[in-house]
Amino acid sequence: MKIIGSLTSPYVRKVRIVFLEKKVDIDLTFDNVWADDTKIAINNPLGKIPCLVLDDGENIYDSRVIAEYADTLSPVSQLIPSNSRERATVKTWEALADGIVDASILARLEASWRPSEQQSPAWISRQMSKIDISLRQMSAQLAENHWCHGKQITLADIAVGCALGYLLFRFPTIQWQAQYPNLDSLYQRLMERSSFAETSPPPA
Repeated sequence: MKIIGSLTSPYVRKVRIVFLEKKVDIDLTFDNVWADDTKIAINNPLGKIPCLVLDDGENIYDSRVIAEYADTLSPVSQLIPSNSRERATVKTWEALADGIVDASILARLEASWRPSEQQSPAWISRQMSKIDISLRQMSAQLAENHWCHGKQITLADIAVGCALGYLLFRFPTIQWQAQYPNLDSLYQRLMERSSFAETSPPPA
């Protein structure tokens, strides 16, 4: 199996961490989806990464589907609970974390992809507001807990950690660590794990 992706995508990082936590070997093939010569549409018609290519050639996307599939491949570290209510809770955490990443990317593209005269400050502000509200919600839900859900790491923590890491990578001016020390504690705890340390994006 191989993942088509990049070293800077938080969605790719999420699934790489899942495979590492599950102790399942996976190859990484690089593709810049923004380049003119990108080949990603051959495997994913949506033109997005990550895309998981199975040994028989079948393609699986997006990151939420890949993460759920990967959790079935090994009995090590069950990351998604089997109980329906707990499963929904973990997946909701993932949706919230991915939503932060979605808003971050939209804000960044508006500010960097469009010519300055075509940029919409209101659109950027709207996306940044989503990030602020979501961080506040995450902090309130985490409270003083060690993990996002239950007594061990789950996909919820992985998704949250990747979202927080992406903010540090692309939006260092957002002072979420000082504002939400419980989120920072979670992030520092996650960064002690080899799966997170090994997948940190390269310096800009």
